[in-house]
Amino acid sequence: MSAVGFHLHLLVFFACISSSAIYGQKRGFIGLQDSDSDSVYVDSVTASTLKSGLTTVFFAVVYIFVFAVGFPSNAIAIWVFVFRSKKIHPSTIYMANLALADLLFVIWIPLKIAYHVNGNNWTFGEEMCKVMVSFFYGNMYCSILFITCLSVQRYWVVAHPLTQQRTNNKLAIVVSISIWAFICISTTPLFLYQQTAELSGLNITTCHDVNIISKANMENQSTFLDIQKPFYYFMVMAGLGFFIPCVIIITAYVMMMRKLGQSTVDKSSASKNRHRAFVLIATVLVTFLVCFIPSNVMLVVHYTLLGRGIANSGYGFYITTLCLASLNSCLDPFLYYFVSEEFRSHVKNTFLCRSSRTVERMRVSFSSLKYSKKSNTYTTGTSHTDSSTL
Repeated sequence: MSAVGFHLHLLVFFACISSSAIYGQKRGFIGLQDSDSDSVYVDSVTASTLKSGLTTVFFAVVYIFVFAVGFPSNAIAIWVFVFRSKKIHPSTIYMANLALADLLFVIWIPLKIAYHVNGNNWTFGEEMCKVMVSFFYGNMYCSILFITCLSVQRYWVVAHPLTQQRTNNKLAIVVSISIWAFICISTTPLFLYQQTAELSGLNITTCHDVNIISKANMENQSTFLDIQKPFYYFMVMAGLGFFIPCVIIITAYVMMMRKLGQSTVDKSSASKNRHRAFVLIATVLVTFLVCFIPSNVMLVVHYTLLGRGIANSGYGFYITTLCLASLNSCLDPFLYYFVSEEFRSHVKNTFLCRSSRTVERMRVSFSSLKYSKKSNTYTTGTSHTDSSTL
């Protein structure tokens, strides 16, 4: 079975588990709030999950890995894009913004690590919880949108190889600003409802892990009144921030591969373009299969079930997919490194502590000596071809 088929079967399996709870107990991974006090109570299944090694150990390990890999890799990427890239292309603009989005999220991860290591006890206050949650989902949808831009840009380069890419920089800047404006606006609803829950039985305060539902609404089967804000938010974002970009990405890749198949350029150049295209598609596919598809599917399933007051027996899988979604901050640098020759060259020179002036001198020195197969001699030359980008 292929990796794609395995992940799809896994998603269907867990979705079916969640849906089967319709005939079970009318409880979900929720906190019931007593109308006479602010106390929030959870059932034994919820309590055991919050105490389990899944949330207190595994999640902490994942976030430590994300921080250890994502922070330096994205910081280096921004350094390369801002200070080492001589010629700015639209793809460079999109990649720099993607790295910035990842870095802005990664710097908040130490709070998540402390939260899980401390037994899922949030000690930083309601406002800080809202900020961290907004950066988490902001990074997710920001990454999806910029990956979409990169995919469309890559198709445009393949379909129109003679187009002067520099003329598209203004468009790339406008698109990038629009995406950031959309993310800032779209994360605002996350500040409009409570994200923390003080659990009386466990003596901990959770952050974005327990949805509070009043006891009165539960008894009246009106649970939707308590979760309507996150319900509408995640349904809209699943459509605008996930489904539509997925359709655009798939369309761009199909058109790109078709264009490469019809290419009339020499075989070596065509083979090189196909290789880059396959690497780009594989990297994006892995990112979506691990980070974006499971989390967005389970977000829709989870809040749909909560809205009906139905237990989500697949909640363990749901919160795991949200944790794994943070891995996109580690996978995105592979997108820059394996697809862009220019980026690889700049990273190598950065680690070797070569200045831009030294690199330029080396390039001139090597380009002045070219071996001629016909005359078996070395000839001088000054022409060169710019490294291709996404």
